[in-house]
Amino acid sequence: MRKLVYILAIALFVLHQDCWLWADGGLVFGFVPVGLAYHALFSILAGVVWALAVKFAWPSDIEAWADATDDTGDYVTADVAAPVEGSS
Repeated sequence: MRKLVYILAIALFVLHQDCWLWADGGLVFGFVPVGLAYHALFSILAGVVWALAVKFAWPSDIEAWADATDDTGDYVTADVAAPVEGSS
């Protein structure tokens, strides 16, 4: 799923360059310019891809490392802590 998120992010990067709509003077629903409607849908899709990235591609091993505490409950300093095993 992580690879799919990466592919979708790259696709969003490419689709953001909407040069094919620059000369289109049409209206969506009779009042919204095509370019504006495209970017509204693009923004919704970008939000969905970001939600997928947080759910499936978030580096939880780094987050666990950052939240690491010792036996007393104090945060472990960066020079002592190490990333969780199995992360690469």
